[in-house]
Amino acid sequence: MSGIDYRDSGVNIDEGLRAVDLMKKEVKRTFNKNVLSELGHFGGLFRADFPGMTEPVLVGSMDGVGTKLKVAALKNDYTTVGRDLVNHCVNDILVQGAHPLFFLDYIACGKLDASVAADIVTGLARACSENDCALLGGETAEMPGFYNTGDYDVAGTIIGAVDKGKIIDGTAVAPGHGIVGLPSSGLHTNGYSLARAVLFEKAALSVNAHHATLGDDTVGEALLKVHRSYLKQVMPLLDQGLVTGMAHITGGGIPGNLVRILPDGCGASITPGWPVPPVFKLIKELGGIAEVEMRRAFNLGAGFLIVTPEPAEVFKLLSQAGEKPFHAGVITQGSSIEYEEEGA
Repeated sequence: MSGIDYRDSGVNIDEGLRAVDLMKKEVKRTFNKNVLSELGHFGGLFRADFPGMTEPVLVGSMDGVGTKLKVAALKNDYTTVGRDLVNHCVNDILVQGAHPLFFLDYIACGKLDASVAADIVTGLARACSENDCALLGGETAEMPGFYNTGDYDVAGTIIGAVDKGKIIDGTAVAPGHGIVGLPSSGLHTNGYSLARAVLFEKAALSVNAHHATLGDDTVGEALLKVHRSYLKQVMPLLDQGLVTGMAHITGGGIPGNLVRILPDGCGASITPGWPVPPVFKLIKELGGIAEVEMRRAFNLGAGFLIVTPEPAEVFKLLSQAGEKPFHAGVITQGSSIEYEEEGA
């Protein structure tokens, strides 16, 4: 009776090595002068060099892509989810004024396909390059019996830095400060369980289906639009001291995220009216979803909010930089977040 090997149990070491070979070129492009290690080391080495900071503070965050990966699997297109993950994490530390330093990724699956892993990591690497962030290391875990064949999960950790005196934590937010919004590209990386239930289960649409509401996009293309990074738009505002608070609008929408940065005694009056991407209108229509639930589940076109005592100046600078900002509301006395009118 012959014995079994690792491959017989469902783990293909050779496919893992092929995946590393496919992704190493893109990963190395993210390396900068502060990266002191090479690919394949047990740990990544990053020089703690913070020019221009008098008291540097490290800021860390981690997140995943959630069930957006189910849409990527249905469309057999994993080229965008890595970018989604990096940009999401960049925004999460940006709200505290931090610039990204390096990123670490984790990919888990039931059966490894080297080309899929390479597509995911290539997306990670390209987003890291766009955000001036090194892709310092990662782990790809093939776990048959835990994940089904074709299942992938992706998560990442980002480390950034901010000078202690320039941390943005919302404590300077005060009634009367304006709220300037920056548009999202779509769902970003939140609300996909509800979106899939409506579009794929209730409405029985396919990822390749067209719907008049979406224009030229298929359902899959609308759902896979890349989560935006707001780093390059926001950093010049931070350098000029124009910002008192920021909120990355993820799961929970504006009500669940803006409240996280409001000090005691402060609420907000939100003024809907900014452009809402068609995919949200389609989900609401086909699902018969109440507006209050839409606001809790999705960003509804508002990807990032900036609280500032000088909203006109912030609006002008963002517009001059080629952005399409919108006035999203004002900070009020109290503790609640209210919408001025129904409908967005």
